Amino acid sequence: MKGIILAGGLGTRLNPLTAITNKHLLPVYDKPMIYYPLQTLVNAGIEDIMIVCGGNNAGDFLRLLGNGSEFGLKHLNYAYQHGQGGIAEAVGLAHHFAGGDKVVIMLGDNIIENNIRKAVQEFDKQDSGSMILLKEVQNPREYGIAELDGDVIKEIVEKPENPKTNFAVIGIYMYDNRVFEIVKTLKPSARGELEITDVNNAYIKMGQMRYEFLDGYWADAGESVDALLETNNFVKKFGANKLD
Repeated sequence: MKGIILAGGLGTRLNPLTAITNKHLLPVYDKPMIYYPLQTLVNAGIEDIMIVCGGNNAGDFLRLLGNGSEFGLKHLNYAYQHGQGGIAEAVGLAHHFAGGDKVVIMLGDNIIENNIRKAVQEFDKQDSGSMILLKEVQNPREYGIAELDGDVIKEIVEKPENPKTNFAVIGIYMYDNRVFEIVKTLKPSARGELEITDVNNAYIKMGQMRYEFLDGYWADAGESVDALLETNNFVKKFGANKLD
């Protein structure tokens, strides 16, 4: 199984902090933001990882992370995303890297308190399909929201005006190798991007989507300056990427 961390984009919502650096290189307490998703994948037992970066500071990831020896890795792979084509476009850049393997994808600004090892192991047992992680949120109009029918996800709606649940799809996605063919079929959304919600809904239509709920704290640290501050304060007080 391969791991992919998406760390492209321009991070305009965090200007002027991101005027001269990539948002995923900003500090979250005592480490750069990118350290947290990388440690999450390593804690889940994933050793073959690619970082998809972009913007004018892509080389800074290589200078910071090197080959990943600080995380116990023998090698780190890198890909470059031009512009802001969306999460699904960034996923497509990892096609060659993934080969025929399943992939676990994590957004580079998502930070979790605990770990996802159990979920990854359950996904690894699946013959095919996908798995996403859900988290209850107080502001469901700001996220992709899953409409549930028992153990089945009926649909994911991006930033719904009238949310049917408050279970947000967090930035951790697990897919079989068909994800790359699905990405090729997508059309840009109204904002000109290939949307990961469309990928997830494609798996739902095939009856190939499972979900689990994430335990513990979750942050989309790059969402806003306030979210970045809140995440810093939480990590300082409680820590992140716990193994237990």
